[in-house]
Formats: sequence, structure tokens, C-alpha cells
Amino acid sequence: MPVYSHSRLSTFEKCSLRYKYRYIDKIIPEIEKSIEAHLGSVVHETLEWLYTEVKKGNIPSVEEVIVYYSQRWEKGYSPNIVIVKKQFTPKDYFDKGIQFILNYYLKHEPFDDNTLEIEKEVSITIDENGEYKIRGFIDRLSYNPKTGEYEIHDYKTSNSLPKKEDIESDRQLALYAIAVKELFGNEKEVSLIWHYLAHDIKICSKRTNEQLEQLKKETLELIKKIESTTEFFPNKSILCKWCEYNNICHEFNEKSPEDKEEEKRKEELKNYLRMKVPDAKNELKELDIWD
Repeated sequence: MPVYSHSRLSTFEKCSLRYKYRYIDKIIPEIEKSIEAHLGSVVHETLEWLYTEVKKGNIPSVEEVIVYYSQRWEKGYSPNIVIVKKQFTPKDYFDKGIQFILNYYLKHEPFDDNTLEIEKEVSITIDENGEYKIRGFIDRLSYNPKTGEYEIHDYKTSNSLPKKEDIESDRQLALYAIAVKELFGNEKEVSLIWHYLAHDIKICSKRTNEQLEQLKKETLELIKKIESTTEFFPNKSILCKWCEYNNICHEFNEKSPEDKEEEKRKEELKNYLRMKVPDAKNELKELDIWD
């Protein structure tokens, strides 16, 4: 049986065709990662390095952290990285990451020594027979001696804030909470903490043991649904613009009725102008109605 992850499950829920391309057909995408994905990975790497140094007893200066971020950005950056929002430049995203790091550093300095592990790999079994496992990585796991709670920290670089119901039903960190309870005791309290860096805020939530047991059942049902699926259909949405497979997806590349009507209108206009105004080609190119 394959080992599942929240990302894998989420991919199926959002678009089963993308799931097929990625996990069944194992197609290597031609499209580079998006600039948002690059920003997210570099920010995560930087905070991982920061807390690794803190655990060693060494607190880097904010200047050192920014230098590290800049180096990681440069190392992973490629001119082929996709920028969907054309009004922004790579520098805009780079600067955004700088602001994320600065805000986080200044708010949490001098940093606590309660971090247990960074990028901790966890694995949980969600069925009684031990056939299905979920694997994941906790950005940062810590223990708060004041509350006696274990804390699962997750860093988000998205511009959008989740709704309250989305936080309360979030699967990823809740699955990690199951793993933490398996490690330290089912009676232990686990706090789920999301750091929304674009807004410089953190959101906290908890799950009861009953809720976690229900989550196991729901996750197992989803996995069985995935494994019984024989037809995979696209789910066209705004997220398609960031999909690494949109260049081979027929749904994404299918023109809308409005687009088709606009192309027809332009073609009719070009045919008319070819007959009536043959010398106006250069001027009409500027109006985007001539090939």
C-alpha cells in the first residue's frame, strides 16, 4: 500500500486529474514551480535554519538571517519560475519574504528554548490492520512548560486568511496531533498553531481525542475512495493558473465561450480590413486585431 500524505489527499480533493498526472502517471511537469512556491520554500528553509541554530545555543542576528534567506533565494531561483500575477516582479516576491522574516524575527526574539524538533517526520496508522499510513513533516514541534502542552507550529506565506470553520476542520495539523499523542501520550494536550506571515498573526486550535478518532475514519474513507476511482476528471478553478500540469490539461486549455466569441469577432474584423484597408496592417497590430 502506498504511504499517503495530506498533500496527496488534498490534491485528489481539489482536482482528481492532477492527482492522476502526479501520483499515478508520475508525469514530470515541464513547468517550473511558481514564484509563490519558491517564496514559501525559501521562507521555510530560513526559519528551519534559524531554529536549528537556536537549538545549538546560537541566536543569529537578524542581519544573518536575512543573508541566509537571500542566499537560499538565489540558489533556488530560476528565470523560468512561473509568475502568474504579471503585475508583480521577482523582486516584489523577494522583498515580501524579507518582510515576513523581519516581522517574525522581531516578534519572537530572543526565541525560546522549548523547541523539540524542526522538520520532524511523523507517520501514523489510521486503520486497525495497519495497512494505511499517513506521513508528514512538522515545521516545528515544541513543548510549552507554562501550559504543559505540545505545540505544532506551521508557517504559511499565503496572502489569504482562512475562515474559522476551515481552521477547525483542518486535516493536516490534526493528523500531526495524532502522531504527537502517539509519541508522548494520548492524554497530552496538543495545540495547533499556524503562523500567517503575510498578516503577522498566529491562529491556534485544538482537537479532542474523539475528533481525532473521527478524523482517522474520514481519512480512511477518502483513501478508499481514491483507490476505487477509475475515472479522473479535472476541476477547473482559479488554482489552475498555478498548476504544474496546466500545459497538458485539456480543461485548462479549452477556451471559454466568451473567448471563442471574441476570437470569431477578431477574425471577421481582420477579414474585412484585409479587403478594405490593406495598408493599415502595422497600425492594426497595435490594436491586437492583426496576426
